[in-house]
Amino acid sequence: MQPTQRRLANAIRALSMDAVEAANSGHPGMPMGMADAATALFTRHLKYDPVDPHWPDRDRFVLSAGHGSMLIYSLLHLTGYARPTMDDIRNFRKLGSPCAGHPENFELAGVEATTGPLGQGLAMAVGMAIAERHLNAIYGDELVDHRTYVVAGDGCLMEGINHEAVGLAGHLKLGRLIVLWDDNKITIDGSTDLSRNEDVVARHAACGWHTVECDGLDSGKVSQAIEKAIADPRPSLIRCKTIIGYGAPNKQGTSATHGAALGAAEVEAARKELGLVDAAFTIPDDIVDAWRTAGARGARLRAAWQERLAKSKKRKEFEERLAGKCDDSWLKPHLDALIADPKPIATRKSSEMALEAINVAVPATIGGSADLTGSNNTKTKAQLPLDSANYGGRYVYYGIREFGMAAAMNGMALHGGVVPYGGTFMVFSDYCRPAIRLSALQQVQVIYVMTHDSIGLGEDGPTHQPIEHLQSLRAMPGLVVYRPADAVETAECWAAALADDKPSLLALTRQNLPLLRTEAAAENLSAKGAYRLRPASAARRVILIATGSEVEIAMKVADQLEGQGIGADVVSMPSTECFDAQSDAWRDDILPDVSNREILRVSIEAGTTFGWERYTGLHGLRIGIDRFGASAPIDDLYDYFGLTPDKITARVTAHMQKRDML
Repeated sequence: MQPTQRRLANAIRALSMDAVEAANSGHPGMPMGMADAATALFTRHLKYDPVDPHWPDRDRFVLSAGHGSMLIYSLLHLTGYARPTMDDIRNFRKLGSPCAGHPENFELAGVEATTGPLGQGLAMAVGMAIAERHLNAIYGDELVDHRTYVVAGDGCLMEGINHEAVGLAGHLKLGRLIVLWDDNKITIDGSTDLSRNEDVVARHAACGWHTVECDGLDSGKVSQAIEKAIADPRPSLIRCKTIIGYGAPNKQGTSATHGAALGAAEVEAARKELGLVDAAFTIPDDIVDAWRTAGARGARLRAAWQERLAKSKKRKEFEERLAGKCDDSWLKPHLDALIADPKPIATRKSSEMALEAINVAVPATIGGSADLTGSNNTKTKAQLPLDSANYGGRYVYYGIREFGMAAAMNGMALHGGVVPYGGTFMVFSDYCRPAIRLSALQQVQVIYVMTHDSIGLGEDGPTHQPIEHLQSLRAMPGLVVYRPADAVETAECWAAALADDKPSLLALTRQNLPLLRTEAAAENLSAKGAYRLRPASAARRVILIATGSEVEIAMKVADQLEGQGIGADVVSMPSTECFDAQSDAWRDDILPDVSNREILRVSIEAGTTFGWERYTGLHGLRIGIDRFGASAPIDDLYDYFGLTPDKITARVTAHMQKRDML
């Protein structure tokens, strides 16, 4: 006789409470409450094959309620994935175990996204659903035909990003997206009645979602609800009414099971309540066999898909798309054209010009903007909207949903086969920051196009003028920030971003900038992070290090210093991260390690001076803005904040006199 669905679900409950108890840390309540729903999904509906976790046409499963990580770890182990092993689960939350406190996509195959910051998992799933529909429009059902499932908790649906993601998914009619809501009515503070009175189901319905409710503790009824969701053309919310910590007789239904181990006595009581074996981390053989049989369901489907792929005329193109190959043949002719016709161009416009070439050469790109298309210059002439009428389009109108856009792009990149880029104003990177952080943590190729990058945007004033943003973003591990100085550097930065498998951010100007690079280079100099744009003519006494729009100013400062017999190198530093990654020889050549009394290093950037001492040295000179901006025309602002050639030259010479360098 086959084990019942409840016995299969109880295996999840057993592993979850045992692992949390052993770690004396974790969240047992959610996996214990959602065990029956997860069992229904993984044994009857989800398309996957543990033997090939990266099978491109698998269904995606995202545990948005990432604090309940033992749910996915239990499922992966029980269905037959190579990892986590039982030893991995025993070492839950311990250093070196792939079973981290929250699921991490880079630790375990089968974990599709790094989750834990509530709401972002669901929002990334929206991006996965977008990518699936887009690739389906190109390659058809024979190669791309899968769904995206999400388990989300009350917290996921309370977060502001949920409203952005749900609205976008409903607008795009992403019917392959199915969310199972763990409606246990408990948060850390207690009952959800303490903080919520909205009709969650009605909100989703108002956004164009299909909704259905079921007993989340009955796998049969959950399965019926999933079947209804599959049959409906709209994105679906399945309200699974559950009891947090189900099976723990004295604590279930309370916040006591949310974020702490149950305790030895309650674990023992739960074993009796659920009819489990006495030994921890022990699953009966018949239960293991039944789970492994369920996990093997997808092998036949994968084999059939591989046969279709082998016969497909689009196989090579499809495999190259999934491998993330980006053709860079566009770069040289584009640079040659720029150099042949030098003229002042804002780097946001230079970015658009580069994209005109990129989007032809790299069909995987999908652009977008958070309602600032005309300002960010992110849409090229041939791009059609990606919408419910044309999923084959390559431009997403995200609306005023910066956070939702960034998270969706993470999901698109995680899905594979597309390279997403999206734009907003640099100051609104604050709205995107939690998703940018997950881009960096997950190491996914998402390209952020952030325009209006300084006080150079002018009259909109300090609410819109970035000051601390560049340095705070540079401080984020794994994110590469580029701030190009002209059209040539902008194109080079795009090429570097497309060649990388990490997230990148381009900081671009509103104002026009002259072409400073007027001769072809043998290599991508911007990819070096920093390079000598112009060497000193007189004996070198100063190195001017500048980024973006301030490189033009640095060139004029160098002219004035040279006129006084003070030799000055001009170093353009479009990316501090790329420069730091260069060889010692390159870095020592660009910024020689000599006494500050021999050579003065000066940084020039229209933002905070915080952090620039790592390149200028403690006794160097750091020129920037260490307060909020002001509302005025651009020329008035640059003069007011001392960012003119005359005022900078005066500060440099005064500093040299103070340091007895003149």
